[in-house]
Amino acid sequence: MKDHEMTIPAQQANDGPEALLTVEGLVKHFPITKGLLRRQVGAVQAVDGLTFDVRNGETLGVVGESGCGKSTMGRLITRLLEPTGGRVTFQGKDISHLGVAGMRPLRRDIQMIFQDPYSSLNPRHTVGTIVGAPFKLQGITPEGGVKKDVQRLLELVGLSPEHYNRYPHEFSGGQRQRIGIARALALNPKLVVADEPVSALDVSIQAQVVNLLDDLQDELGLTYVIIAHDLSVIRHVSDRIAVMYLGKLVELTDRTSLYTKPMHPYTKALLSAVPVPDPKRRTKRERILLKGDVPSPISPPSGCRFHTRCWKATEVCTTQEPPLVALEPGHQVACHHPENAPGGAGQAAVAG
Repeated sequence: MKDHEMTIPAQQANDGPEALLTVEGLVKHFPITKGLLRRQVGAVQAVDGLTFDVRNGETLGVVGESGCGKSTMGRLITRLLEPTGGRVTFQGKDISHLGVAGMRPLRRDIQMIFQDPYSSLNPRHTVGTIVGAPFKLQGITPEGGVKKDVQRLLELVGLSPEHYNRYPHEFSGGQRQRIGIARALALNPKLVVADEPVSALDVSIQAQVVNLLDDLQDELGLTYVIIAHDLSVIRHVSDRIAVMYLGKLVELTDRTSLYTKPMHPYTKALLSAVPVPDPKRRTKRERILLKGDVPSPISPPSGCRFHTRCWKATEVCTTQEPPLVALEPGHQVACHHPENAPGGAGQAAVAG
């Protein structure tokens, strides 16, 4: 791991609420083994040195193409996976390597909403059993009993309390995702990580579920990390957005800056792919088509990992990895030749 990945300035310096979750130099490599002796012959570098924080009450959106390590990152910060390196701090406590017993009390505060509402709910259990499972696992009996609290949660997410005794197959995809959200909220968590919560749903339903998450945040004071591959999905709910490419953060800034003046060429390409409903505006915008596929995380390119597909790449991009630096207050980018950068900032990034 490079030294600069551990010393990137975190975002707490900005005015605003304190960080609920801090991630420093987070790494996850999955070993590749071969033969009867399971000898390691390589590793999938799914996450390779992430540093960011999530502030109290905000929504951090994380975007990137399939295979860039977003979902792995989500499982690392919820501690469903053990990190290879780096540190995850929640409310000032290092949770990077806590065991099952150590994480149990923290499960009340950190919950996850999974991508596929069809596979994340047990088809043999009723909705009441599914949503009430966190109470049973934590040994908690809510005031008024589990059934009453589960029915309250169902109502909270827009379902009927009468659905308590029904089974998942009786519901549509959007309703099943609402059941998953109710289960995640059962223990009043502080942090909710939503891993592509709407990508498996019809487009007509996606907005309803995203709006529900937004309303619940206002009502319950939640902090979200929402993972998505579609920038248009999280545009209206995210306060800040982190863009990932091949296991690394390439840009991190607030929503307005990202959509109005993206600095990383990859972010610009992603934004150019977002559909524009207004035909008059559509003609003015150029569509950036990236050449080739995302390189393999088993052997990522040297230097900047995006250089193999970037139209601005030069010699320095192939040899030197650009550090993630703040070119403007609160706007961090890892690029030797950033777009929309203040005068001379691109060369400053190279020198840094």
